[in-house]
Amino acid sequence: MMFEKTLMTLAAAAAIAAAAAVSVVSAAFALYALLVPLVTPAGAAAIVAAVAALIVAIAGMIAARKVESHRAASHQAPPPAGFDMTGRIVEIVRERPIMSIGLGLAAGIFALKNPGLTATVAKAFLDPKPPQR
Repeated sequence: MMFEKTLMTLAAAAAIAAAAAVSVVSAAFALYALLVPLVTPAGAAAIVAAVAALIVAIAGMIAARKVESHRAASHQAPPPAGFDMTGRIVEIVRERPIMSIGLGLAAGIFALKNPGLTATVAKAFLDPKPPQR
């Protein structure tokens, strides 16, 4: 039941995306056909490309504004009482994705170069803790 609902949702999303793509291409052809009698074919193509770039730029600015307003609203929330290591790591990855990728690659290279140390660290984290007395 749940699998069928997921597949139907994906099919509906694909149909909507296909309809949107057909609409955009049709609008571009209509604009081109409208402009060809007024300017050269190359000029009409350039105008169609400029209009498409303008639409993409406006959509990008709207999306950036929404993300920025969401980010500002989330930063106003009070910090949690305790230290949350996982939450802090996720926050760092979101704020500095390129630095996070670089650190991940460096850690992977270090792990490949020092398998003994990597095994020791993994064992320290994966071994069960001894019972406290």
